[in-house]
Amino acid sequence: MTLATHTTCGQLPAIRIQAPDGAEATVTLYGAHLVSWKGADGAERLFLSSRSALDGSRAIRGGVPVIFPQFAERGRGIRHGFARVSTWRLEDSGLDGDTAWAVFDLAAGDLPSTVADAWPHTFALSLRVALRANTLQMALTVRNLGAAHFPFSAALHTYHLVPDVCAVRIEGISSDEISILDKLDAVYPHVGGRAQLATGAHSLLLEQAGFTDAVVWNPGAVDAAALPDLENDEYQRFVCVEPALLDPLTLDAGQTWTGTYRIS
Repeated sequence: MTLATHTTCGQLPAIRIQAPDGAEATVTLYGAHLVSWKGADGAERLFLSSRSALDGSRAIRGGVPVIFPQFAERGRGIRHGFARVSTWRLEDSGLDGDTAWAVFDLAAGDLPSTVADAWPHTFALSLRVALRANTLQMALTVRNLGAAHFPFSAALHTYHLVPDVCAVRIEGISSDEISILDKLDAVYPHVGGRAQLATGAHSLLLEQAGFTDAVVWNPGAVDAAALPDLENDEYQRFVCVEPALLDPLTLDAGQTWTGTYRIS
């Protein structure tokens, strides 16, 4: 069985990762963007907008955008950074026991000159996507390959697919249970490593390490209607629960940082 095969998502080259038990994921090379994750039961776990651009003209709406080196407008660069709109490479793939995995890389030399001039640091990013049964694990690693330190922020902006956002309950991120009655864009600093997302149909255990914070987001009806790459009613079908490193971390020359997110 071939564990990682070349495919397409819209007009974008992509890699399909398949575990022996039937779990599978699809990652576009544009952004190393996880656009689909199905457990061994065949059920899709990630939301992807029906109006999302899948041609490389703009960031993909849904799945798991990789946020680096800045979060939102918290910096002088492009919103949410350049990683989600850069072309990555498939570095390696394989099987550990019954877990299928693939690693995607992005280096400073892969960036267009306009981006490289705006963020002139020598770095390497890698995203490891691993899956088995009904469990997904992502690991984002940042390496400073230059002679000087640099600050960065990062997040895995995960769009969890839900039957009805109004039925969602999230525990473990804040002292109170989080429910979504309308637009929600909330930052939770210094969170514990475990949370539970109950969708009404099932529950997900969310575990993060390296990432110190969490962001919970849903645009609500009004903001959804203003987004050109989202159908007006699609906001009802997802909630973003994102492991994040919001306050910039300074990475010294030669140092490495890794943040992980495990969903089961």
